[in-house]
Amino acid sequence: MLVGSCVGGRGGDRSCLTGMLPVRIGRILLMASLMASWGITLTCVTPTVAVAQDEEAAADEPEGKSYLAFLVEALGIKYVIIFLLLSFGLVALLVMCFMQFRKVVMIPPTLSQQFEHYLENKEFQQAYELAKNDESYLGKVLAAGMGKLQAGYPAAVESMQAAESEQAMALEHKISYVSLVGALAPMFGLLGTVDGMVAAFMLIAQRDTAPKPSELAVGISQALVTTLIGLWLAIPAIACYGLFKNWLQRFNMDVDDEAMRLMSRFQNMGKK
Repeated sequence: MLVGSCVGGRGGDRSCLTGMLPVRIGRILLMASLMASWGITLTCVTPTVAVAQDEEAAADEPEGKSYLAFLVEALGIKYVIIFLLLSFGLVALLVMCFMQFRKVVMIPPTLSQQFEHYLENKEFQQAYELAKNDESYLGKVLAAGMGKLQAGYPAAVESMQAAESEQAMALEHKISYVSLVGALAPMFGLLGTVDGMVAAFMLIAQRDTAPKPSELAVGISQALVTTLIGLWLAIPAIACYGLFKNWLQRFNMDVDDEAMRLMSRFQNMGKK
């Protein structure tokens, strides 16, 4: 009946529009309610799906490794053995040099006091035996001078200078091994760098398709880690070598001054 009444004249058109308006408003409200309900449903589902995806991604991630385990795995057994040997050798050399390069070891105060006491009492044989049985730097220099004292003071001084040169050379040889470790460590690091890069490029050359980054990371990590370990060993080795070298020069001067002071009482002694 509503449709039939809308077919009439202009007055009927107005009544038709008035009658259809509530219907249209109802349809609009129905559509709005449906869209609102769909939106709520999507909002509830989307976070749930996102949380599920995050949990799956977290489950797929591998467990983290410690830094030490990463270094060992990146180096490989060959370079682990090489750097362990260099490390143990460097530690042993540093401990030996630090124990020996001390004034109380190089120039024992008790030796100087007792040697001077024998000389004041003109107990030259006892002074010579004391210096001869002492293994210190100063003891060997004094023993060399006392052994040539019968040939005159100039011969004794020359003998002491020769003993100083011999002892300084022996100590220089000891600290030179520290320098050797400092030179070898970065060279092995460079060797590992080249070795790792060659392995990475060989992997690329042998594949028709681009390899995975995780596969390339093996060679690249070896290339970087070997250089890192080599520098870790070289830096303290070179620094300690320079320190020992300066200490040795100072000890050479101190031993020479102390030996000349103790032997200066024979300066006017003539040849026999």
